[in-house]
Formats: sequence, C-alpha cells, structure tokens
Amino acid sequence: MDDHYFSADPSVPFTREEFTCEVWGNELALTSGSGVYSRGHLDVGTAVLLREMEPPAQGQVLDLGCGYGPIGLAIARSVPLANVTGVDVNARALLLANENAKALGLDGRFVACTPDAVPSTYRFDEIWSNPPIRIGKQALHELLLTWFPRLAPGGRAVMVVGKNLGGDSLQRWLTEQGYPTERVASAKGFRVLESRRVD
Repeated sequence: MDDHYFSADPSVPFTREEFTCEVWGNELALTSGSGVYSRGHLDVGTAVLLREMEPPAQGQVLDLGCGYGPIGLAIARSVPLANVTGVDVNARALLLANENAKALGLDGRFVACTPDAVPSTYRFDEIWSNPPIRIGKQALHELLLTWFPRLAPGGRAVMVVGKNLGGDSLQRWLTEQGYPTERVASAKGFRVLESRRVD
C-alpha cells in the first residue's frame, strides 16, 4: 500500500527539509520532511488562505490537519493572545510541528497532537484548515462534522479548498448542515470559505 501524507505512520525514509516563508509580515523558518504534505515549500492552497485572510484577533484556535504547522504557527506568531491546537493523524507531521513551535519560541502557545488527545470538552473560537480533501468526500464530511460542532458560540471556520476538488459543493453542503458558509476569496483555482456557527 502506498503511503500518503494522511497516513498515520509513513514508512518512507525520514529526511527533513528546511525552508522560510513570510506570513502577515513575519518570517517563519520551518522544517518539513518526507512523508508529510507540502515538503520543502508552502503549498499553493495554504499560501492563498494566509494571503487572503487576516489572522484572528485572539482566542482558542484549531489548526485542523496541521501538517508541520504553517497555518497554526503563523497565527501563534502573529497573534499574542491566541492559543493554537494543531491536530493531525500523521506522526511525522506532529513531530515536525512541535519541533517548529519550539524552534520559533511558540511552544507555549502552539501544540500539535492526535485528534483523540484533544479533550472532548474543549471548544474553539476559530478553526483554520487546508483540509485533506483527498481522503474522500465521505471521510472529509465526517471529519468536518466531528470538529465544527466544537466551535464556540459565534465561532467561525476558515478553509481553503480547490475549486476543482469540490470547493463550491462543499460550501453548499456546509450551509445545509447548519453552518452558513460564504466564499470570501478566490485565487489560483482555490476557494477560501468562511463558515459560522449559528445557535
């Protein structure tokens, strides 16, 4: 069976690869690696999300499918009053994300862990994600319906999804599930979606 970035424990040899990117005026030196999504560069979808959206003002933030941490670490670096939890199933991604947080001096406000390590009572003011679309529609829907109910009242989720990977249909589906969703930006074939929790 082939390994994918959403494998829990990729078996491909582990080689780290460093790169630097700038987000919201801050330089982030990140270490990525083999067997992890977007090795050695900031992928186009994540770059679109971070360019088109302003960081949250404060609060508890979930980085859903955090990989080696570019979204959550950018938020933690830019927002001193934010605490970020990154979740991923890829063991290498979690290792790298926590290493990156420590190297950036953000390990007090960013932690990456497996989904089942997040207490069930924990609520988030915002969810940010470049979700793993390629796990399939049913698995993606189950993933989102696991985490969106954990938005605090009035909370929001922002995601970037490729237009050709179902961004428009996902927008409609989320609205049908009770999370009114708008397309707030579109660039390079990607949609940036903003969903709200309405009580």
